[in-house]
Amino acid sequence: MTVSPPAVPTQALGGVDDRIWVALERAASKVTAEWRLLSEDAVSAEEAGAGLAHLMGGLLRIAMEEEPEADALPRSVLGRRLLAILRRHFVAEARGLDPAPDADQLLTVFHCFEKLYTHLESDWSKRFAERLGGAGGLELVVEVAHDFRSPLTSILFLAETLKHGRSGPVTPLQERQLGLIYSAAFGLSGVASDVVELARGGDRLVEQEPTPFSIADIFESVRDITEPIAVEKGLNIRLLPPAAELRVGHPVALSRVLLNLSTNALKFTDEGIVEVGGRCLDGDRLEFWVQDSGRGISPKAMESLYEPFRRRQRAGEYAFSGSGLGLSICRKLVEAMGGELKVGTEEGKGTKFHFALMLPVVRQ
Repeated sequence: MTVSPPAVPTQALGGVDDRIWVALERAASKVTAEWRLLSEDAVSAEEAGAGLAHLMGGLLRIAMEEEPEADALPRSVLGRRLLAILRRHFVAEARGLDPAPDADQLLTVFHCFEKLYTHLESDWSKRFAERLGGAGGLELVVEVAHDFRSPLTSILFLAETLKHGRSGPVTPLQERQLGLIYSAAFGLSGVASDVVELARGGDRLVEQEPTPFSIADIFESVRDITEPIAVEKGLNIRLLPPAAELRVGHPVALSRVLLNLSTNALKFTDEGIVEVGGRCLDGDRLEFWVQDSGRGISPKAMESLYEPFRRRQRAGEYAFSGSGLGLSICRKLVEAMGGELKVGTEEGKGTKFHFALMLPVVRQ
């Protein structure tokens, strides 16, 4: 990989020490030795060499108070990595100069680096925005959310395994720290899942047709997932499943709603309990609820409770998440199952979300 930057007319560079530009050229030559680190982002060594040459040219044009040639700059992952490596080697070369160059002159060169970064990043941001707004924008959002969710699932599994001592004994402090890791990872995983759901409309039922399922299994699953978070906060999770447990419906959606509502209740409850319950009404109708002893919801927050991407009016105000995605999706899923998500709340005393569904009993 060779670099052929344009000639440096030093008299036009504001009196900057010639040794600084020589250090920059030496840094560029050292970048060529790191071709193996760039092979993932460049088709060939020649491509990387051409990109580096254009970056050098851009730095010199900025130093001469001219705009870099926009069409020539490598506005890509490769370009940003090349510029970062070049800057690192330049710092090392500049430190080795004896006597040390004037600090103001070095700052001038670093300013050139930063301005060139701005040229590269502004174009990248524009292209990313165009991609989001294009035909494949939703698919891109889903892909990014999935990329978050996969490693977070592994973190959840490992944290829970370690916390329960399955890999050896842990101290009380380590157990608390693992609980914090689990809670943080679960929260991030929930946000990623909410993004996926919103991109797909928020009301997608995984099961196209109702299927038989055990309500008791759903309640146990909710408790297993949320218990580490409850233990960390010193709260109790209380389950009150309905007596008639074998029903026909949409278990994935029902589980998602109860889990989201439970984690939300835990988030806004500092002491007391979170209760997840269900009861038979009449015939095949069942009511489900999640009730907490938390802070309750203010009238102001109630006005936009189900709106996604809503903004909090003040710090600590009730919101399902910073983006408000989860509660909006819960309501859509409940409606897709034929119900209506309702809420009762009193500030300082707690909140209860509840809904009723038609879930026929499984006939033997």
